[in-house]
Amino acid sequence: MSYVDILDIAVGGHRVSVGELPVLWYNASLTELGWAADVVCRTKHPERYRTYVVDRNINYTNICVSGCKFCAFYRKPWDPDGYVLSVDEVLEKVREAVNLGATQIMLQGGLHPLLRLEYHETLFSEIKQAFDVWIHSLSAPEIVHLASVEGMSVRSVIERLARAGLNSIPGGGAEILDDSVRRRVSPEKCSTQEWLSVMRCAAELGLRATATMVIGLGESVDERVAHLDRIRRLQDETDVFTAFIPWTFQPSNTKLGGETLGGHEYLATLALSRLFLDNFDNVQASWVTQGNLIAQLALRFGANDLGGTMIEEKVVAAAGAKYRLGEAELISLIHNLGYDAAQRSTNYELIKLHPLSKGEDTLCRLEHRR
Repeated sequence: MSYVDILDIAVGGHRVSVGELPVLWYNASLTELGWAADVVCRTKHPERYRTYVVDRNINYTNICVSGCKFCAFYRKPWDPDGYVLSVDEVLEKVREAVNLGATQIMLQGGLHPLLRLEYHETLFSEIKQAFDVWIHSLSAPEIVHLASVEGMSVRSVIERLARAGLNSIPGGGAEILDDSVRRRVSPEKCSTQEWLSVMRCAAELGLRATATMVIGLGESVDERVAHLDRIRRLQDETDVFTAFIPWTFQPSNTKLGGETLGGHEYLATLALSRLFLDNFDNVQASWVTQGNLIAQLALRFGANDLGGTMIEEKVVAAAGAKYRLGEAELISLIHNLGYDAAQRSTNYELIKLHPLSKGEDTLCRLEHRR
């Protein structure tokens, strides 16, 4: 079957197979992929708006024993610039974010050898007592690490975190879900099956999650395809994922090093993801690694969402990404494409509409779950 036939299959609303995806990857032009992904995206999202969330990423510690070769943020336990934020310090950061309109808080850190589950439970419960925010926090590797430290099952750890206030789990730590890649770039981090197990447990316990993929780690096309196939299969099984977010590895200041992938590779991967992940409603652009112009273009290459304002972000910044965009800039990027801009909740329910036409903003009457 030719790549043109496969594009017709995808645009017609039919599933692209694992064997057909590499045919697109190697043969379709960027223009063709973008056109097809845009058609599929607009079929799923015929509404006049594109979305974003107001959020803050709080890195509660930079101490980590994983030693991933692609990370420039972590510090070893004995490093003088290692830190752990106190509960009061975290609460102050949440307060600042809420005052700026944040509805989502993401707490992520390293695999600290001494931090116990109780620390995270205290953080979540204190945040929930003080603020009306959605806690979208802790990556799968952090949860697997906590289970190991506590001698508990992953399911038990998630249950306790959920009781303390955890609402959903971000997709960080996936990188490439292929163990040959993971052994090379992050040998101490959780395995592919462990990552998938965390997300499966989250679904069983009624939590939602996101899925991610980092490209540019020296992985092959087949390994990228295997990653996409694994998350599509899990989504078929659980419907746990609200969105898919691909981004590019930032090599500066890392042991892994290498070249930064450009906009062409990123946009092609984004478009292919939209075509293949037919069971994902939302695909998110990565302005944090690609900048505002490529992120804006991504809204014509299959993405329907610009992600978060990320009032604070340290991990990707440590690896060389310097892009910063505020809420007004995200709204402007969306407006300049001819769409209304809509602030959303973590679960993609509308909070506030910013119409493209002149006039006052309209508050949406759809309540989002807390």
